[in-house]
Amino acid sequence: MKVSLITVAYNSAATIADTIQSIAAQDHPDIEYIIIDGGSTDGTMDLVKNAKSVTKYLSEPDRGLYDAMNKGVALCTGDIIGILNSDDVYQDGQVISDVVRMFDEQPIDCVYGDLVYVDPEDLSKVSRYWKSGEYHRKAFLNGWMPPHPTFFTRRECYKTFGAYDLQFKTSADYELMLRFMFKNHCSTAYLPRILVRMREGGQSNENLINRIRGNKEDRQAWVKNGLNPRFYTLTMKPLRKISQFWSRPGQEG
Repeated sequence: MKVSLITVAYNSAATIADTIQSIAAQDHPDIEYIIIDGGSTDGTMDLVKNAKSVTKYLSEPDRGLYDAMNKGVALCTGDIIGILNSDDVYQDGQVISDVVRMFDEQPIDCVYGDLVYVDPEDLSKVSRYWKSGEYHRKAFLNGWMPPHPTFFTRRECYKTFGAYDLQFKTSADYELMLRFMFKNHCSTAYLPRILVRMREGGQSNENLINRIRGNKEDRQAWVKNGLNPRFYTLTMKPLRKISQFWSRPGQEG
């Protein structure tokens, strides 16, 4: 099974080498690695061009993170698509093979797992643990969502249900997963282990302004899809993150 992985980058020279290396270290034999750069000026593309594990790359101005992701999706030829941010790394070299095994063993459309937030300088130092838990479709009504960097889906889902909606500036990933999993009932399975290490404070983390904007966009995501959240759904969504600060992974962390 061929897996297409996308990394979106912009002036990511300080971190993208770790991201590229974590993908080069994967033991799955059929990976297509695509990097979409927004026109970096800091040497990011020098690192990308010299990386043997990179299959395709594109460097040009874009309309933001999700526009770049859509460019990557359009270039994918794999059966499965995953997205790894340019300041994140996979937990170990078996992540993609474990994900593929899930798709091979059951007729599913999507797979997700757990994520840890780590110190920007010391990737072994965990500050937060996002344990996703088993999938129940109605969990979306309780403010649940899977960590987007751990989300893998069949390319056919993008073809059938569309890519990232550029109306959303901070919540297009939430809207896409809501659209795929909740609205269109894409079959989904949970891989109960850490898949991604995300640097705290990186471009993929939320700041307060983005969180306020994101809460408004979360509501718009339900409305645009013709869905009705419960009165507490969008309040619960940020509150669910609190437990991440005292939860800790077991031996796998």
